[in-house]
Amino acid sequence: MTTSLVRRAAAEAVGTCLLVAAVIGSGIMGERLAGGNVAIALLANAIATGAALVALILTFGAISGAHFNPAVTLCDAMERGISWRDGSVYVVAQITGGVAGAATAHLMFGLPLFSLSQHARHGSAQVFSEFVATFGLMAVIWGVSKTRANLVPFAVAGYITAAYWFTASTSFANPAVTMARALSDTFAGIRPADAPEFIAAQFAGAISATLFFRWLVPGLPEVAPKVLLPHAAANEGPMKTFIFACVHNAGRSQMAAAFSNLYAEPGCRAISAGTQPADRVHPEVAAVMQEIGIDVSAAKPQKLTDELARGADVLVTMGCGEQCPYVPGLRVVDWELPDPKGQPMEKVRAIRDHVHEQVKGLLREQCGECCSVR
Repeated sequence: MTTSLVRRAAAEAVGTCLLVAAVIGSGIMGERLAGGNVAIALLANAIATGAALVALILTFGAISGAHFNPAVTLCDAMERGISWRDGSVYVVAQITGGVAGAATAHLMFGLPLFSLSQHARHGSAQVFSEFVATFGLMAVIWGVSKTRANLVPFAVAGYITAAYWFTASTSFANPAVTMARALSDTFAGIRPADAPEFIAAQFAGAISATLFFRWLVPGLPEVAPKVLLPHAAANEGPMKTFIFACVHNAGRSQMAAAFSNLYAEPGCRAISAGTQPADRVHPEVAAVMQEIGIDVSAAKPQKLTDELARGADVLVTMGCGEQCPYVPGLRVVDWELPDPKGQPMEKVRAIRDHVHEQVKGLLREQCGECCSVR
């Protein structure tokens, strides 16, 4: 395990610990002070949780991304924002931190270290509420990360505070927190027997939101490494960016970027662009990529601008020639590949396979240490 990963895992563990301590502790305090008024206790619980989320995401976001949630980490791994290896370490840290958070809250209020909850939370309405709560959470994360990443802590906290009140389950929306709350026979607890259905609904909601935003926002993999906030990549180095460019950004460059991102780990990414972008990916290109399980049909061709080129480490051109921007010091590689537009399917498949081999060769040369190319 690298030093960077140890630090990031520690941030996830401590952050989740403090989050759970805030959830359970504020529930205990609210119930004690509310004089039997459940609404006041829930209000105190919601406000304290939302405030803690803002503070903790801002505190640990630049280190680990401040996931504090296995469902968020799973979805980030789905979009290649974190490697599956690092994601599994995050999840262990989150669960461990959550358990420690329950114990911390109990110690602060003079309760036994752990006590299995007797708080019943069952039924289809509550399970569906958890699906909705976690779908909304991931939607907020993906949507705000794409447009105004610096506001993610406030958007997440605002959503969770609201979801305490508009969901029947009071919006757990977090498998690690759910497990920890099963160990607390307090206001915020949940019976261990009810937890598995909550957790299943949470993962289902998070995955559904990610699949929806993958369609809604084709550039989602470009956002994923920055969830919840921009943070250090696994190699603690700068992001290495490849730009694949052709004329219409509807065929060769789309295939090349898709293949590159297939192999990329955090710290390495690929973007495609064109000098005269088309309205959509060529149907024959989308079809042959779909044959091998890669969906580029929703990708939106974009223009290759001087600003975009300046952010690249390597610019790979495919037919755009002198129309591509000139950036001093930028390495430019030219691949002579035929345009697949309007070609018979067999020829498009041959171009696809050629692009695949070219991409693998480039990645072996440029970043074999951080990309899983065979």
